[in-house]
Amino acid sequence: EFHLGPIRAEDGRESESVAPLFDEIIAHRLGLIPLPTDAKLFVPRATCPACGGEGCPNCTVIYSLNKRGPAMVYSSDLEPIGDAKFKPVDANIPIVKLGEGQALLIYATAQLGFGREHAKWQVAHAIGYKYKPTVKVDNKKMDPDKFPVDVCPVNILHHKDGKVTVEPEEKCTLCMACVETAKEMNTEGAFEVRGDPTRILFHFETDGSMSAKDALLEALANLETKFSTLADQASALE
Repeated sequence: EFHLGPIRAEDGRESESVAPLFDEIIAHRLGLIPLPTDAKLFVPRATCPACGGEGCPNCTVIYSLNKRGPAMVYSSDLEPIGDAKFKPVDANIPIVKLGEGQALLIYATAQLGFGREHAKWQVAHAIGYKYKPTVKVDNKKMDPDKFPVDVCPVNILHHKDGKVTVEPEEKCTLCMACVETAKEMNTEGAFEVRGDPTRILFHFETDGSMSAKDALLEALANLETKFSTLADQASALE
């Protein structure tokens, strides 16, 4: 909710409730700011038994933003009304730059949601997975001291005790640079690199609103609920 009309400061100065950007754009930027999230503390607003979706402390956090120009408005200016632990995770996200005589007075609400509904609820980012790499080194098929370990782009090959060792193996990208180099040095078979299709390495990071562990546990719990529902529906067909 954006305040309309002039805003009077404590010193009596008035600022116009305007900004260089449309209200809709500012609202969109505010919606994408990561906020601390405790899925066990709140329930989705649409299914809240306490308020029936009207909004209450069980499902909603209210924020205020009061800023006068000239100044840059940052995410740190978004203040939770009540518990300070719900302040934005990152305090330095720029929102809009206000000029002289411009001001913003905004009241915003935050509620639980799902990433499939809108990007503002997408907690996980930079998601990727790969087969768990396995790298076997046969030092008897080459002269370990002459092998250029720096051919590995992720620097997991090392000279140690007269041998070529691999550490940490999980960082291998399966690029086969070591295998190709061994072939060029006429020491084919010194390296065997493959991905194990029975073991998957899953990588992701979060926007800070939840820890990676909490995000994973919530996702697994959600999947468990869906699979249970599917099983019940399948059983009903018998």
